[in-house]
Amino acid sequence: MDIRRADQIADTLEQLVFAGEFQDGDRLDELKLAEQFHVSRTPIREALQVLVTSGMAEQIPRRGVFIRQPGPVELMEMFETMAEIEAVCGRLAATRMSDQDLEDLAGANDGCQQAIEDSDHDRYYSENETFHQVIYRGASNSYLEKQALQLQNRLRAYRRIQLRFRGRLKQSMGEHSEILRFLRDGDADNTAKVLRDHVAVQGEKFHQLMASLER
Repeated sequence: MDIRRADQIADTLEQLVFAGEFQDGDRLDELKLAEQFHVSRTPIREALQVLVTSGMAEQIPRRGVFIRQPGPVELMEMFETMAEIEAVCGRLAATRMSDQDLEDLAGANDGCQQAIEDSDHDRYYSENETFHQVIYRGASNSYLEKQALQLQNRLRAYRRIQLRFRGRLKQSMGEHSEILRFLRDGDADNTAKVLRDHVAVQGEKFHQLMASLER
């Protein structure tokens, strides 16, 4: 129960950062947060570790946990790297995925569609994470999969917030359908291209993302 509550608190803190309630470098006080969320300090500690693991916060020995927000250049570089890693995963998965992987991918895609129909952004993001993780696994390269998972986790908050841009869910769903089709066809080049474009945050999308973080 504490761990589930900790995840909820971590999600709320993440949204508070994006809403401007916390700024880069702010210290997250366990006692004050426990009072704010009406819980003991245990789930607060768990929540802070979730933020530290994701890179949203930094733990400094003997000082505490502090908000850590990347600047625009670093954020762009992370998305650029993520897009290339996803493209490589897709290229390899197109020729290496098992039939079971393809079934799992289709199931995650169906979950995304149902989340859209239910207007459930959080569920869509959860199913979307699973969709991409199946592709990482399907690449059959454990080192590459580990790197992809680490960066996916680091960018989780930023990828989730951009899904709230107007029209982005339906656009994302359309891209998923293309990715699934090319993977089924074993088309490595087109799978890589669509995945790269799907993850990349450029131009207007990046301006929207930065504006949402600066409010």
